[in-house]
Amino acid sequence: MTPRRPFGRPSNSPGVDAVAPGEVLFEFITRGNATRCAAIDAATGVEVVVVGPPSAVETQLKAVALRKLRMRLAKG
Repeated sequence: MTPRRPFGRPSNSPGVDAVAPGEVLFEFITRGNATRCAAIDAATGVEVVVVGPPSAVETQLKAVALRKLRMRLAKG
């Protein structure tokens, strides 16, 4: 069995190994009265999630998620 790459992409797909250092991907999902913001470190695949109100500004949720991701990566 071959080891999986981050996000389950095949090893021959373009851009898998061309990740910029420190690149972070964000995902937003709003359901009902909550917005979920996931921050994913592109190099390692480490993901953290924060949840806030749908009225929150996107940059606020990004800032909180990024801070949480940096703390998680610093822990190792």
